[in-house]
Amino acid sequence: MIKNHPRRNARESVLKALYAYNYLDENPENVLTKTLDLLSKEKQNDTFFINTLYNSVLINCDMADNIIKKNLENWEFGRIAQLDKILLRMGICEIFFIDDVPPKASISEMVEISKVYSTEESPSFINGILDSVYKDYKKINKSL
Repeated sequence: MIKNHPRRNARESVLKALYAYNYLDENPENVLTKTLDLLSKEKQNDTFFINTLYNSVLINCDMADNIIKKNLENWEFGRIAQLDKILLRMGICEIFFIDDVPPKASISEMVEISKVYSTEESPSFINGILDSVYKDYKKINKSL
């Protein structure tokens, strides 16, 4: 049996809540609460991380989108699948704002989650963008 990353369930919960938020005209906290209520207790075990990542993506969405646009080659932002945008935003927010997660782990997790929820092309697309983002991030923060 393959062991998932300990925060996989938390990341999948955030993905589901952010996806729902895109389509619901509702308070973001209500969307997260309702999403978590639908999950089993074992999948809610890291509520601090879930809240941190969810709110980080909401607060930094424009910044993350600008970073995604800067790293696109021969592709338009509007053509990116909604799930892929969310995973890219999540990965960028983990890299930039969540210090206890190694960036390589964030990238790997977003790629693995995309294999389950998105298209066949998504894993390599997400890996390429997030890898480029991380290289730029390391240049800016040379101490890493």
